[in-house]
Amino acid sequence: MDFEVFYDGDCPLCLKEIRMLRWLDRNNGRIQFTDIAAEGFDAEGTTGLTYDQLMAEIYGRLPNGELVTGMEVFRQLYGAVGLGLLFAPTAWGPLRPLFDRVYSFFARNRLRITGRCTNETCAPASQ
Repeated sequence: MDFEVFYDGDCPLCLKEIRMLRWLDRNNGRIQFTDIAAEGFDAEGTTGLTYDQLMAEIYGRLPNGELVTGMEVFRQLYGAVGLGLLFAPTAWGPLRPLFDRVYSFFARNRLRITGRCTNETCAPASQ
């Protein structure tokens, strides 16, 4: 295993990408897929982070145990399946902050985007 990804298995959009990555990795086993929405998943015991932290954005773990987040997770995932060149521009100097902001916007709004809002999950932050 080259990389572990922690994903929200209840997110329909996320699942589509995870299914594609599983298929691309089917003969290599470079990626470990960990569903944080699975019954019995212990967020703090597995990652040292809370469930809410894991839900706030995507996380992954490198072989040395270091946790990475955001666009770096996608760079690692696509690199593991041989498509790293597709995500290489997301790490380039002036483009990196732009891609990081776009992903951050998606992460903050993905429950709304995927139709999974509730009063608790999509309520405006208190001031």
